[in-house]
Amino acid sequence: MPEKSPTQVFTLVVQVGRKAADGLPKAATGAGLLIYAAGRDEGEAVRETVAILKQADMAPLDVTGYGTLDDRLAAGEEIDAKERALMQRALDENAVIVAQMTPFTGD
Repeated sequence: MPEKSPTQVFTLVVQVGRKAADGLPKAATGAGLLIYAAGRDEGEAVRETVAILKQADMAPLDVTGYGTLDDRLAAGEEIDAKERALMQRALDENAVIVAQMTPFTGD
């Protein structure tokens, strides 16, 4: 039996459209969500994130993956303590954490 990959945390940016009960501001046309999602690979993290957003009455349209903490550090990104703490929480709780939501408006 193949060994399971360890759980890692992936940074995802998800664009969502509008649904009746999505909780977005009235004037918003959608939103961008910065998410830290636990998974054995990025595909699993994306699938879990999309499923949870749909359960929350959101309409995920597009997901862009930015890799793990190690991937981002290797790319030269600086990751602050707050962001690292949210990533650790996602790992500890095997969860999907919405770190930031930016509503889109027609402006």
